[in-house]
Amino acid sequence: MLGTRGHIEEDQPMDATGPVEREHTFSWVDPRVGLEHLPLLSGLDYLAGMRDGSIPRPPMASLMNLTLIDVRRGRVEFECRPAEAHYNPLGMVHGGLACTLLDTVVGCAAHSTLAAGFGYTSIDLAVSYLRPITLSQGILRAEGSVVKSGSRVIFAEGRILGPGGELLATATSSLLVFAAGTTPSK
Repeated sequence: MLGTRGHIEEDQPMDATGPVEREHTFSWVDPRVGLEHLPLLSGLDYLAGMRDGSIPRPPMASLMNLTLIDVRRGRVEFECRPAEAHYNPLGMVHGGLACTLLDTVVGCAAHSTLAAGFGYTSIDLAVSYLRPITLSQGILRAEGSVVKSGSRVIFAEGRILGPGGELLATATSSLLVFAAGTTPSK
């Protein structure tokens, strides 16, 4: 990093081309803007608004480079563009990004089945990592779908696919349904 006088500090990592430290910034809309719509819309309509841009995506989606591409009742599709900032010490995308992406698609698939005034929270999430994810794969596609809907618990599954359709990771999840304004108890 640059020192206070604009010179390169001695402990800064370097390679043949100069400093190797990088910086990444992102921006988001205040989440309260989108949350104002939540109690008024069905899950499907709320997510359709996020897809179409009339409802801002949550800050986490900006941080993780997630974009909602398609939503239908019980099914969603997201794209994710991993960045070098998502790399782990082994030189591949951290499993936490894949887990977050899978948690997002199973949760949104469940949300797409709910009437206005209802929410959900994860009971469990089981993830299987099948192949490493690297930047060379480019944009990832993640799909979530409801396996069994219910008034108290929804069961969903998700998968992450590479650009050639190769399966990279899968997940299953159980999600608790609750009325808005109540505190879910598991």
